[in-house]
Amino acid sequence: MKTTAELKTEAKAALKGQWGQAVILNLIPTLLTVAVMFFVVLSGVIWFFIHGSGGDMITSIADYHQNNASGGGTSLVTMIISALFMSGISWTYLDLLRGERTQIEPLKDAFRGFQGVFIGGVILLALLTNIFTTLWTFLFVIPGIVKAYAYSQSYFIYYDQIQQTGEKPKVLDTITASRRLMDGHKGRLFWLDLTFIGWYFLVALTLGIAYLWVAPYISATKAAFYEDLQAHI
Repeated sequence: MKTTAELKTEAKAALKGQWGQAVILNLIPTLLTVAVMFFVVLSGVIWFFIHGSGGDMITSIADYHQNNASGGGTSLVTMIISALFMSGISWTYLDLLRGERTQIEPLKDAFRGFQGVFIGGVILLALLTNIFTTLWTFLFVIPGIVKAYAYSQSYFIYYDQIQQTGEKPKVLDTITASRRLMDGHKGRLFWLDLTFIGWYFLVALTLGIAYLWVAPYISATKAAFYEDLQAHI
């Protein structure tokens, strides 16, 4: 099995000459998220001017969102949209690592998860892995974290199955395959995540700007981790 340093080296090699496109690829879902947040705030401001009747603006906007949106529902939609974007982006880095492509096409690759052949499975994967992880978390926090790592390769496996066979695999079978693939390797991935802590501090210090460069690096390294697992089945 490859070391963490080797996986990171592979990721940087795959991104060489691609950093500009990788930043744009990561920027697309970020800008869309900001646009959605802006729309939500703007709708609250409009509601205040129509119904505020001289009250406090912040309180009125808070009342608007409390009356017109479910926090749980909003979180669920956000989680699904994030899964759709991040799965497609991760698959792009996997293809680069495998040499199956030499260029990133940001406007196309950002929406790969939304394609008809993938979207249904990605949504179900997001829902089921979230449900399973939450249920395990109810027992205790640590089992929930362990299961999150066990299910972490589901999106890669789902992609590979479709690419190799042209058929959609059963979502539960995909989750089971991820759990088996990660047997004995959850600690490796946990350690890999820990090695990125310094980069997250950099993101915080730059008020999130560095995330545009850090996210591709992390995603490409995670793709290299999956490829390494597959090579040792």
